[in-house]
Amino acid sequence: MNFNYTSLTFDQLLPILDTITDAIFIDDADGICQWCNNACEELYNVDFEEIVGKSVDDLEKSGIFSPSVTKRVLEEHRELTIIHENRHGRRLITTGTPIFLPLSDENWLRAGSNKYDREISLVITASRDITHISTTSDDSIYTTSALLKAKNLKGMKEINLDESDLVSDSEAMRHVVELTKRLASVNTTVLITGESGVGKGLVAKTLHDEGNRYKGPFVTVNCGAIPENLIESELFGYVAGAFTGSRAGGKKGFFEAAQGGTIFLDEISELPLNLQVKLLQVIQERRITPVGSTKAIPIDVRIVSATNRNLEQRVKEGRFRDDLYYRLNVVPINVPPLRERPDDIIPLIHRSLAKCNRDLGENKSINHDALSVLLKYPWPGNIRELQNIVERLVITTSHNVINEEDIFIFIKQAADENPVATDISLATALEKAEKEILAQALESYGSTRAIARVLKVSQPTIVRKLNKYGLTK
Repeated sequence: MNFNYTSLTFDQLLPILDTITDAIFIDDADGICQWCNNACEELYNVDFEEIVGKSVDDLEKSGIFSPSVTKRVLEEHRELTIIHENRHGRRLITTGTPIFLPLSDENWLRAGSNKYDREISLVITASRDITHISTTSDDSIYTTSALLKAKNLKGMKEINLDESDLVSDSEAMRHVVELTKRLASVNTTVLITGESGVGKGLVAKTLHDEGNRYKGPFVTVNCGAIPENLIESELFGYVAGAFTGSRAGGKKGFFEAAQGGTIFLDEISELPLNLQVKLLQVIQERRITPVGSTKAIPIDVRIVSATNRNLEQRVKEGRFRDDLYYRLNVVPINVPPLRERPDDIIPLIHRSLAKCNRDLGENKSINHDALSVLLKYPWPGNIRELQNIVERLVITTSHNVINEEDIFIFIKQAADENPVATDISLATALEKAEKEILAQALESYGSTRAIARVLKVSQPTIVRKLNKYGLTK
């Protein structure tokens, strides 16, 4: 007999949700709680009657949780995952998923690209206590476990695979995106700062795509990757016979290639001092002179630059011109490191995994314990490192579900490659957390089979780890 999930009634579904260990809320479109499961009463230490029928505003004001995920889902019309606290100081990770009212066929076609920006009927939220594995004093490092994903429901948003979109579930990145979009339509010069791998190039591309130059070219120049003796001719071009080995017909430079669009000067701090003078002239006069030519060419180009260095310090050291710095730094955009925006980690992992699955023809997933390890890691290489690790995991794991043991190998290797990333060894910190969890499980459940069942690993794995840490009943 084939089971048809669509035949389930609401009354049949609720007892099933009561068996889930995550705390489940069901709120309506006005933010009024309609139902919660048993785990919700336990996690938030409240009675059913204390929650149901109350608005999320009232629950937030009373301190039952703060902030409200449902409120943000209703405001932003999208699925969100945040880390917050309940009134007893327990750290929680909560995912809010909107359920949209179905559209008629006629309205569906009329909605077009905005077909998901329609009326919400319910918001389903799932919370898990992560206090016991979030023990570091650094508030920027977190862990997580199961995230409820409601699938196969009409109107549910799919994972966005558009890599041109900035992930901005965190408040810090929402500010970056808002500022970027405000500046997009203004042709002012922008300096983007931030650590290596945080996505400065994506911010620059968004400035271009969202502005009035989107139909023009977007030209990226890595100032640190071009040999010093070639960088002038690469930037400004050259005429025939300008130097030995030059092309017979000359060559357009990056600035001329970017006419009517945007030129993105990445690693601007590596530009030699003699070229800094010429770049300053280009910004002031809006014209370039190719190498070997005496004729200036007017340019209509927006200049966006980026650096992972402290340009003010380099100015003090005499390695960067102060007048050029002030010309480039008309409006700064600072992109925070990933460790300061933990709410973005889960969406980035899911997006990177979905892209790798698509590109490599795989269908792999990451289990909850593996996500916990990934969220505990401080990501010194930021988004670029996250994408690389996810891709390597997809390629190297022989099974379809990536688990915590798969993660340990790469995270330990990354920690060894970045010894200054943390004050203590990451492997030591993970082992300490693992030992504490096993000790608590041993005290609560006694047998290795029961522990294995609860922690969702094999019984031989539990035996081996108990022996490793010298834990006995």
